[in-house]
Amino acid sequence: MYHCAHEMIHGTSDPSFARLGQMVLEYDHPLKKLAEEFGPHTKAVTSALLSLHFLFARRNQAAEQWRSDQLLSLLSTAGTMLSPASSDTMACEYLSLEVMERWIILGFLVCPGALAASPQCLELWRLALQGSLHVTLVRDEALAVHKVTEELLGALKGYGKRVADVKECKEHAVAHSGALHRGRRTYLRGALRELEALLADQPGLLGPKALFVFMALAFCRDEVSWLARHAEHVTKTKTPEDFTDSHVAELLFLMEQLRALVRRQAGVLQRYHVQYLARFDALVLSEVIQNLSVCPEEESIILSSFVSSLSALSLKQVDDKEPFDFAPLRLDWFRLQAYTSVAKASLPLSTNPDVGRVMNLIVFHTKLLDSLEDLLAEASDLSDLCFYPRPVEKMFMATMEEPSMLRYSIAFPLLCSHFSRCNHAMCPEEYPHLKATALGLCNKFLEEMARQASACVMDACAEQHNLSEQLLPKHCASTVSKARNKKASKQLSKKAEPERDKPGAESQRKDRTLTTKAIVAMAGYSQATQEVARPSEVLAGLSAYVTFIQSLGQFVGLDTGRIIRNVLLQQTQPRDAAGEQTLTTIYTNWYLEALLRQASTGAIVLAPALQAFATVPREGEPAFSAAEFSDVSEMRALAELIGPYGMKFLSDNLMWHVGSQVGELKKLVNENMDTLVQLRANSYKPEQMAALLPRLSSADNVLKRMTIIGEILSFRAMAQQGLREVFSHHCPFLMGPIECLTDVVTPDTDIQVTLSIFELASAAGIPCDIDPALVNVLAGGKTDGSSPEEDYKVACLLLVFVAVSLPLLASDPASIYNTEMDGYNNNIHCLAKAIIHVSAALFTIHNKNIETHLKEFLLLASVSLLQLGQETDKQRARNRDSVSLLLQLLVAESSFLTVDMLETCFPYVLLRNAYREVCRENLLSRIPSH
Repeated sequence: MYHCAHEMIHGTSDPSFARLGQMVLEYDHPLKKLAEEFGPHTKAVTSALLSLHFLFARRNQAAEQWRSDQLLSLLSTAGTMLSPASSDTMACEYLSLEVMERWIILGFLVCPGALAASPQCLELWRLALQGSLHVTLVRDEALAVHKVTEELLGALKGYGKRVADVKECKEHAVAHSGALHRGRRTYLRGALRELEALLADQPGLLGPKALFVFMALAFCRDEVSWLARHAEHVTKTKTPEDFTDSHVAELLFLMEQLRALVRRQAGVLQRYHVQYLARFDALVLSEVIQNLSVCPEEESIILSSFVSSLSALSLKQVDDKEPFDFAPLRLDWFRLQAYTSVAKASLPLSTNPDVGRVMNLIVFHTKLLDSLEDLLAEASDLSDLCFYPRPVEKMFMATMEEPSMLRYSIAFPLLCSHFSRCNHAMCPEEYPHLKATALGLCNKFLEEMARQASACVMDACAEQHNLSEQLLPKHCASTVSKARNKKASKQLSKKAEPERDKPGAESQRKDRTLTTKAIVAMAGYSQATQEVARPSEVLAGLSAYVTFIQSLGQFVGLDTGRIIRNVLLQQTQPRDAAGEQTLTTIYTNWYLEALLRQASTGAIVLAPALQAFATVPREGEPAFSAAEFSDVSEMRALAELIGPYGMKFLSDNLMWHVGSQVGELKKLVNENMDTLVQLRANSYKPEQMAALLPRLSSADNVLKRMTIIGEILSFRAMAQQGLREVFSHHCPFLMGPIECLTDVVTPDTDIQVTLSIFELASAAGIPCDIDPALVNVLAGGKTDGSSPEEDYKVACLLLVFVAVSLPLLASDPASIYNTEMDGYNNNIHCLAKAIIHVSAALFTIHNKNIETHLKEFLLLASVSLLQLGQETDKQRARNRDSVSLLLQLLVAESSFLTVDMLETCFPYVLLRNAYREVCRENLLSRIPSH
C-alpha cells in the first residue's frame, strides 16, 4: 500500500522501498519480537492484569450462577430496594467483558513469561481463553485467539505445557462457550423485563438503583456483541444454533426501553444524586481525608477542593435547570492519581485504597449529573455492529420468523441509530458511506416489517373473501338436497355426513353485550349508592379485554380494529347506539354528584400538594377515598377511557354548573347594588368602607358560591392536565404545533383570534389565560333585558363584593392554612382560581382590560384585609394570617398579576410574617399534648 500510494503521488517508486521490503520479510514473528522487546514492562503489565482477577472471575459466570445470585433483581431483596447500589470498583461494574478479555489475552501474549511465574496469572489466562473464540482488534477485524496464541507459544522454548493448555481451552470454548452465552442471554431477557417494568412503574427507584441499570445495559451489550462477532467469524461449526438467536430482538428492545427510561427520568437521577453527592459523598470523602496519616499540601488542596465543590451542590440547581460540569473535578482526580501513583509518592494510592473507592463512587455520581449520554454510550453503545451487517440481518430475519418476537422487531431500526456514533479510527471520507449503509439497513428492516404487516392484512382479507365466496348460490345444492331428504322417513346411518353450518353462521352475533355493555359493566356504577370503579381499574380491565379481542382476531380473522374503534368511540359520547349510558355519562355524573358535591359540603378538600382531592376524616364521611379517584394517574386514565370528546362533555357540564353559580352571584350583586357602588367609590377611605360593610347582605353566600366555582374549575384543570398528558403521548406531532400556536398569543392579538386559538388549545388540555368554554357559558347567561353597560357594571361590582367579603373568612375556624396539603380545610384556596378565571371571562365578554380590573380587585382586597389588623374582636380576626395568604395565591394563579403589583398594595413583609406564623401554628398543632 505504501509503495502504490507513493507511486500514485510522486509518479515514481520510493528508491528505498526495496530495502524496506526486505527488512519486513526478514523480520521475525511480530508477536515474538514484541514479547522480547516488552521485557522491561512485564512486571507492570502483570500487576495490572492481576488486578482484573477478582472482577473478571465474578463477571465471567454462567447463567445458573446469575440465577442463584438473583443478579440484577430488585425484588429478590425487597427490604433493601431503597438502599443505594454501590461497589468498591464502580466503573468496572459496567466495563465491557470483551475489553477485559482483550486486555488479558493480548497482555499475556506480550508477557508470556508471567504465566509460569504466577498461578493466578495462569488461571486468569485460561478463564479468558475459555469464554470466546475471537476478540475484536478494530472494526470487524477479529483475532482468532487460540490459533494466534498457539502459534506464538509453539515458537518459544519451554512453553509446551502452555500450548496444551491453549488446545484444552479451545476445545472447551468450542464445546461450551455457545451454550454459556445463550444461557446468559436467556437470563438477561427475563432480568431486564422485570427491571424495566419495575423502574417504569416506580421511576423513583432509578436514583438508588442507577448502577443496576448500567450493569444490565453493559451485560446485554457484551452478549449481543459476542453473538454478532462469532456469527461473522465462526463459519464452520457442529453447533450452528449456538451462534444464532431468534430472541435477541427482545434483548435489544429492552435495552432501548431502559435507555429511553433513563433519558426520560434524568431529572429523578439529578435530584437524587445532587443530594447524595452533597450529603453523603462529600462527608465520606472528608472523613477519609481526615483519617489519612500523611497528606502533602498539594494533594490536600485538591482533596479539599473536592469536598468544597460537592458540599456546595443543592437541589435549587436542578430546579433552576443549571447545567452541571464536573469535568474539572474529574481531571483533578486524574492528576491526583498521577501524583499518588509514582514511585516514592508521599501519599501512595495503593496503601490508601479508601481514597480510590470513594473517588470512583463520586466520579460515577457526577457523570450521572453532567455526562448521562456519555455514560449510556459507555455502557450500552452497539455502534460496533455497523461492521457486522450480515449477522445483524440474519438476526432480524430470525426475529421475523418467530411470531412471539414480532412485537420487538422495531428494535432493529432503532439499532441503526447507534451506527452514527461509531468512531473506530474512521477518516472523514468514510462517514457518508457509513451513514448510507445505516440508512439502507434501517430502510430494509422497515420495509420487511411493512411487508409482513401488509401480508397479515391481506391474509385477513383473503379469509373474508373465502367466507363471502361460500355464500354464492353454487354452494347451496347440498343444503337443498338435505332439506328434500328430510321428508323421507329413513333414519340416517351412523356414518352419515355431519350437519354442516349454514353460510354466515360463523358471523352470527350470539350476545350483543360482548361488544358494548360489558365495557359499561366494568365501571360497576350504582346511582343509588354512588359507587363506581376507579378509572384506572376500568382502563386496566378494558386493556385486557381489548388484548383478548385482538389476540382472538389473529386466529379468527376478524376486523378487530374496526370493532374496537366503533365500541370505544361510542363510550366517548353521552349515549351509545342503543341509547344507553356510556362511561362518559357515568363518570361525568359521578364526579359532579359524588366528588364535587361532597367538596361543596366540606367533606372533601382540594390538596394541591397531592395534586388531588382528599377526604376529610369526620363522621358521615363519603364511602370512598377522594384521592383514589382524582389524582394524576386517575385523571390520565379517565382521559384514556373517554377521550377528548368525552372530556369535552365533562368540561361542558362543569362549565354549566359554573355558569349557574355565576348567575346566582349576579342576583346577589343586584340586591346589593347601591351599597357596592358606594364601596367601590370609597375604596381608598377605610372609615367609609367600614360604615358601609354592615349594609351588605349574603356576603357569606357570595364567598361560598365563589368557592364552589373554584372547586369545579380546579377539578377541571386536573382533568385537563390528564388529557394533555394523554394527548401528548398519543399525538405528540399535533401537540407541538398547538403549543407553539398558543405561545404566539399576546395581549395585542385580536380577541376572536385569541379565543379561537385558546379553544383549540383547551381541547388538547392546554391551560389558557382566558377559558373559552367559560366565556361561552357566561356570554350565554346574560340577564334578560339588561344592557351591555349594566352587565359590565354587575361584573365590576361582583369583584367588589368578593373583595370586601374576604375578611369574613378570618372568623371561620376552618380558614386555617394547612401546610401539609398546601391549602385550607374549607377549600377557600379555590377562590383564587375562581376569581381569576371568572374575571378573565367576564371582562373578555365586555372587551375590557382584564389586568386593570384585577389590579382594582387586588387593591380593594388588600385594603379590606389590612383592616383586619385594626379589628378589636379577636374572634373575627382569629385566622387573619391564613386568609392574608390568599393574596399570594391570587398572584400565583394569574398571568395578569405580578408580585410587584401586590407589593404596592400589600407589603410582602406582612405575607412573609403571616406564612411564618401559619407554619408555626401548624407545627404546634402536630405536637402531641401531654
